[in-house]
Amino acid sequence: MKQRTITALLALLIFVPFILIGGLPFMVLIYLLATIGLLELLRMRHIGNYLFPYILSVCLVWLILLPTYYGAVFNWFSRYELIALLILIFLAYTVLVKNRFTFDHVGFVILAAFYVGLGFYYLLETRNGDNALNNILFAFFIVWATDTGAYLFGRKWGKRKLWPTISPKKTIEGALGGILIACIVATVFHLISPFDHTWLIVIIVTILASIFGQIGDLVESAFKRNYDVKDSGKILPGHGGILDRFDSMLFVFPLLHFIHFF
Repeated sequence: MKQRTITALLALLIFVPFILIGGLPFMVLIYLLATIGLLELLRMRHIGNYLFPYILSVCLVWLILLPTYYGAVFNWFSRYELIALLILIFLAYTVLVKNRFTFDHVGFVILAAFYVGLGFYYLLETRNGDNALNNILFAFFIVWATDTGAYLFGRKWGKRKLWPTISPKKTIEGALGGILIACIVATVFHLISPFDHTWLIVIIVTILASIFGQIGDLVESAFKRNYDVKDSGKILPGHGGILDRFDSMLFVFPLLHFIHFF
């Protein structure tokens, strides 16, 4: 617990200034985090010692992360055309290596790049949008409140397993407690820094975000259980890897943009 606390505090001391500064420094940090997260997934899958697919996969996630205000890349190709081109190159590569890098590998890499890339893309878009700091803090507080509430309620009252085949320690009581604490935190947040939405809308969105955050956590747990690993990485002592810390965020930020809350 001591190691987890120290790591969390150090991470906040590094991450928060980048959020406050924004701009290019924040963009570079997000690109770095997304790249590490993608490589963690590829290592889980044991893609193999093929350097070229790793390079292509990193290029793919970087294209997905490219902010919308950049428009066409190099004034010749759109982001989507380059993504499509990379996918075609991936498929051609399976032939060049005589199927040692298979169609299944290609499918996993593409899905992994979009899974990691979209979540961090919408985090980046949130920072580049209106009321950026307020919106980012709201999303983070909801995720943290959900995690804290789920842990406390699950430890005190948890009896019925939520999804034992994926995450044996999570309980229904913990999940509901996480939603409750998230709603309380959202109410306080809305009172201190009001949104351009009614209290009812804020609560409904909070419930959705809390549920999606827990789904994101379960998705990451499913990956780790399927590939028989304890943590996605070791970069954060006591916490695991980047995906272990951002799994909920990868679902929450896209959701809040899809429903036009931000």
